[in-house]
Amino acid sequence: MKRKLKVLVSGTGFAGQGHTDAFRNVGAEVVGMVGRTESVLAEVAKKKSIPYTNTNWEQALKDCQPDIVSIGTPGGAHYQAILPAIKQGCHVFCDKPLTDSGGSAKELYDLSKQYNVKTAFASSFRYMPCIQHAKQLVAAGAIGEPLEAEFISHFNLERDIPFGWSHRKEAGGGRLNNNFTHMISIATSVIGEKILSISGEVRDDLGKAPIVKGVHNFKTRREHIPKDLNDPALEWGESNVEWTYTVMAQLESPLATKPVSVLFKHGGLNPRFNEDHIVFYGSKGAIYIKGHYGMGPLYMFTKDKTWEEISTPKDILDSQPKIKGDTEKNWECLAREFVKDIQGEPFSPYQSFKEGSLYQELIDIIRKNDNGTDVSHL
Repeated sequence: MKRKLKVLVSGTGFAGQGHTDAFRNVGAEVVGMVGRTESVLAEVAKKKSIPYTNTNWEQALKDCQPDIVSIGTPGGAHYQAILPAIKQGCHVFCDKPLTDSGGSAKELYDLSKQYNVKTAFASSFRYMPCIQHAKQLVAAGAIGEPLEAEFISHFNLERDIPFGWSHRKEAGGGRLNNNFTHMISIATSVIGEKILSISGEVRDDLGKAPIVKGVHNFKTRREHIPKDLNDPALEWGESNVEWTYTVMAQLESPLATKPVSVLFKHGGLNPRFNEDHIVFYGSKGAIYIKGHYGMGPLYMFTKDKTWEEISTPKDILDSQPKIKGDTEKNWECLAREFVKDIQGEPFSPYQSFKEGSLYQELIDIIRKNDNGTDVSHL
């Protein structure tokens, strides 16, 4: 019997707690958790029955001697946590974004290869059942030769969500870091992993957000929106990152003779009129999936020129973790393959720091906002 792999978790919020459950569900042992705030850390550790806690990450690495570290903090804190973990020889499971810049992300990827540690990058909505179904259909030639795809989403996020990491580039915020990473992962999963070209435009539609104390969990931040936004005593923080983006990319596909065009359009603050959706168009048909991350259902454009809902195959449904929450299921799917790989068991390929660093470099390019041609003089 193989020994249980030991996992040390960084982060006490939604991601840290979700990673804890994911690794336990795939047979690993969570031996400790690290967080910034002692009271919150103690509360979460008690709730999750985690035996060891510390607010000092490097001390926790020494004390716990983990096989795996799981990084569930905002992106701006990732680099400082991952660097010593890799140097200690730990395998690393990291939520998106990998870091706050392409350069630091590439550095960590190179370092992971130097120290021969395995890495997993959790842009993990590619594990959604309808996305896996679409991948099977496209590979089987159901839509013919892939031609183009579109990813359209509008989240209508509350503008007055308390100021925090999501508002700042250096903290790992922005819709490219926290939405586009999932979208490009889905696109490459279905069409092909090779990204040939990228261009885009970003915009900060927010400007500022109220500063509120006591927000520790990303999922409950809406509960902390101030009741009186006109209170003169209220302090405001400045946003310096995008809330809307439009990205165009070309992907290489083994099923296509020409590059496949992909449009990603996301409005973090804009309301939706019809459903968010993902569509894959081909020379002989199309696949339409409702939901911004491919929640479903899935429809095929048939030979009689109508859209028909297609049920998800039983084998895909059976492979899904038996827990609630799409995000949580996807974390567990990734953790499952990661643990198998570390233990030398057969596994399905998964995304690593290779993709995490690439995506961060792409985000740096998109954020330059310099793809337009000035035609104002015409």
